[in-house]
Amino acid sequence: MKVYARLPPAGRSLAATVRGYYLRSWRYGRTTEALIDAAREREQWSAGRWTRYQEERLAFVLHRAATRVPYYRDQWAERQRRGDRASWEHLENWPILSKDTLRATPSAFVADDCSPGKLFRERTSGTTGKPLELWRGTETVQTFYALSELRERRWYGVSVRDRWAIFGGQVVVPVAVQRPPFWVRNLALNQIYMSTFHLSPRFIPSYLDALERYRVKYLWGYPSSLAVLAHETIRQGRTVPMTVAIGNAEPVTEAQRQVISAAFGCPVRETYGMAEMVTAASECSSGRLHQWPEVGYAEVLKDHADVPVDPGETGRLVSTSLLNTEMPLIRYEVGDRVSAAADDEPCACGRSLPRLSGIEGRTNDLIVTPDGRRVFWLNAVFYGLPLRESQIVQEVVDRVRVLVVPSEGFGADIQREMTQRLEARLGQMAISIEVVDAIPRTAGGKFRAVVSHVAQDSPGVR
Repeated sequence: MKVYARLPPAGRSLAATVRGYYLRSWRYGRTTEALIDAAREREQWSAGRWTRYQEERLAFVLHRAATRVPYYRDQWAERQRRGDRASWEHLENWPILSKDTLRATPSAFVADDCSPGKLFRERTSGTTGKPLELWRGTETVQTFYALSELRERRWYGVSVRDRWAIFGGQVVVPVAVQRPPFWVRNLALNQIYMSTFHLSPRFIPSYLDALERYRVKYLWGYPSSLAVLAHETIRQGRTVPMTVAIGNAEPVTEAQRQVISAAFGCPVRETYGMAEMVTAASECSSGRLHQWPEVGYAEVLKDHADVPVDPGETGRLVSTSLLNTEMPLIRYEVGDRVSAAADDEPCACGRSLPRLSGIEGRTNDLIVTPDGRRVFWLNAVFYGLPLRESQIVQEVVDRVRVLVVPSEGFGADIQREMTQRLEARLGQMAISIEVVDAIPRTAGGKFRAVVSHVAQDSPGVR
């Protein structure tokens, strides 16, 4: 990344394109269109057929996990040694899997007939600020991206072949750069990756010019970032029509939906998923959030007991892998609260996919910088560092505190690296690092990676 930051704009776009070709080789292949056609046909299945499909797939995954995955195999052997006669064939007999357990020994969750060196490896920290390592095979990746192409693009009249702009968490342009371009072109994926770290009023006109110049057809990204862009688009009286704006990584609030739709003259669609690939969902044209049953088996459990909530109630989302059999996760607690659909009425879109009524707990707090930028998704600051936990706290607009629970190897050099990474995203702000024994939780026991006490519309912050 240090070499990348020193490249000229054309060099950064070349690097992004090279990476894009690598990702494209994993995501798409000769079977992609056939996989899309098969998924489209399944969307007309009856509820009973979906139930049978998931039951059969679940039985296969549970047997595979219990016999081929080291973590689970050892767990069941120990239970049987103690005289536990519970059967692994029944999902309710499996304990809930926490992120901390997965994080501690991720390779133990890879099936022993798979070589991690031949799998696609992904590192992510999700919404907790704590890193995870995940693996999946070629068939899993290509099946998932076929589902994504159908249900996150073609449902909305666009495809991966169309030019699109994404607002995500990558530092594609060093934050110190004060002149456009604030984006890179990834020609391999027809993508314009736009920096979320330069979304200030004085720079947004150049973003809008780029959307027009590159004939971008649709937007994809954090709803909070798209809303910042939309507010300034309206304020400046600009019109930049899009086919659709697709939100990911955060729930879409009604206020965000309205302003994004007004600015770009298009519908706004919400999507839901996570790198662990145990659940996915996307919003149809009727405004319903449909699950992807091929990806995982979802349970919505009560907060203080591992039993299902009643229809329409909100609870903890616990999911089991059905697609990723290289690294199957059984009863994995995602860390989000969702509500299950309270009715079984057919959706007006005509698809039989099961629904979620709503998602809670995915909206991240923002850091507001003195120059008026709203900075989202700072988790990558902590990637690869010897930390057990971390949290960024902003109490005033020009200063942040970083609370860290260190692990072995943490020292002054790591603190300097962390400070440099934050400065690369936040610019000129006072940054202090505090070593603590534990990160405080909310009253509901939730971990928050970012806690900001600065109002997003603070007077004088531009």
